[in-house]
Amino acid sequence: MNTYRIWLTVFARYATIIGLLAMIMAFSVLSPKAFPSFANFTNVLNQTSLVMILAGGLTLAVIVGELDLSVGFGASLHGILVTGLIVHDKIPIPVAIFIVVAAGALIGLVNGFIVTKMRVNSVIATLGTGTIITGLAFAYSAGVPIVAGVPEGFLQLSLGRWLWGIPNNIVVMAVVLGALWVLVEKTALGQEIQAVGGNASAARLAGINVDRVKILGFVIAGMCSALTGILLASRLGSGTASAADSYLLTAFAAVFLGSATLRDGEFHVFGTFIGALIIAVGFNGLNIFGAPTFSQYVFQGAILIVAVGLSSLGRMLAEK
Repeated sequence: MNTYRIWLTVFARYATIIGLLAMIMAFSVLSPKAFPSFANFTNVLNQTSLVMILAGGLTLAVIVGELDLSVGFGASLHGILVTGLIVHDKIPIPVAIFIVVAAGALIGLVNGFIVTKMRVNSVIATLGTGTIITGLAFAYSAGVPIVAGVPEGFLQLSLGRWLWGIPNNIVVMAVVLGALWVLVEKTALGQEIQAVGGNASAARLAGINVDRVKILGFVIAGMCSALTGILLASRLGSGTASAADSYLLTAFAAVFLGSATLRDGEFHVFGTFIGALIIAVGFNGLNIFGAPTFSQYVFQGAILIVAVGLSSLGRMLAEK
């Protein structure tokens, strides 16, 4: 029985890593010319970089014990808002970006206030604010994408390359996830964040301001949502009212896959990165082999179920 539990624990912790390596090896063997190349790996990271930023912020909200269903809808609104400020209001690009990131923080603050002060369940609260955000996005754009007049300087935020030919989005993603990892793993505030997520009641008795920490989690999620929307609008060259809505499911799948990576069902930033990478590699392989579009939805849904299952298994083993 002890041997059985040991193997089960190993499986729960390392199944995602093993799965990622198995996919890479399988795709490399089946498509040795197209898949195992630096250009393709860079493309995989570039394609998933925005989801990783969104999922990184979502991870902070989940670590403190809450869920934020508004981040995908928020990213769509922020993409519309930043292009509108630049194109219609002629606001300089850096100022427009600052305003939109501040708007993302404000949405996170509102979500945090509703959850902590009004005691509304986070799923209901953020689903409600997400619906409101969608309405605001359509109201601001009148349902029409903002395309004409987007300056080249804004497009180069996503399409340009800064260091050694690496796409800007990868660099931004690395900086954001690195900063979030340092915050959670290496600071006193990060210890408070983990304590609140582990046991809010015990954290409160230890003198931690639980409501403040939870609000911070939502604010960070909102800021990452804003950054995702800005970079997505730059990549697309337009602001569209529903551009990032589909990112939500992928972000959640990455977060839950991450919780089953190297830890016993604990949510953490590095795990989220691995989770997003697994999904991206899977999508890339399906595209290379010409799999029909529906297969991507099947793959993503299956990954989400597996992710939650592995996360639950890890927590169950940790509690025994």
